[in-house]
Amino acid sequence: MSDPYASRTAVHEQVTDGFGTVRVLPLDPEADAGTVHRWVSEDRAAFWGMTGLTEQQVAEIYAHMDTLTTHHAFLVVRDGEPVALLQTYEPEADRVSECYDVRPGDIGVHLLVAPAGPDGARSGWTARLVTAVTRYVLLGLDRRRVVVDPDVRNEKAVARFLTMGFTPGPVVVLPEIDLPDVYLPEKKAQLAFLDREILFPA
Repeated sequence: MSDPYASRTAVHEQVTDGFGTVRVLPLDPEADAGTVHRWVSEDRAAFWGMTGLTEQQVAEIYAHMDTLTTHHAFLVVRDGEPVALLQTYEPEADRVSECYDVRPGDIGVHLLVAPAGPDGARSGWTARLVTAVTRYVLLGLDRRRVVVDPDVRNEKAVARFLTMGFTPGPVVVLPEIDLPDVYLPEKKAQLAFLDREILFPA
């Protein structure tokens, strides 16, 4: 089967024995809108905050993000199949900076894993995918620490991060943002942090 993403330049590529080739591609707001819209429209993605949006609205949100130098979106592809939506951001340019002391070398991450395929969920699969993503974020971008801010009600995501070695931080309330181009409702979040040395000891 041909890889429809083969012609796109990856910012990171990693081959893992028994798992496959993971490529991190800059998100194409138009070309990838259909895939992302399917994912964010599912009930399981309610905490992503995009349920109810049209495909065009999703495309517009990511087209706007594409103009920013502080926030970036990526499509994560494994062996030619899209498997996750990754967003990275500079914490000092984000509302999370109002809730904790940002350190030099911090990078914020949001990750939406695609729904399980026809074979169903597989044990350890998400952990290996997240490891590939964090390798790009920490080593590829040369950052010291990852910051995540899942909704406190998203117990599955919180548990996944803690299992991976993230250290829980405080529960905070991220303030509402109401701008012409961006609206984000207030969010009660569980902050968690992962130092580079935990996953990748020097």
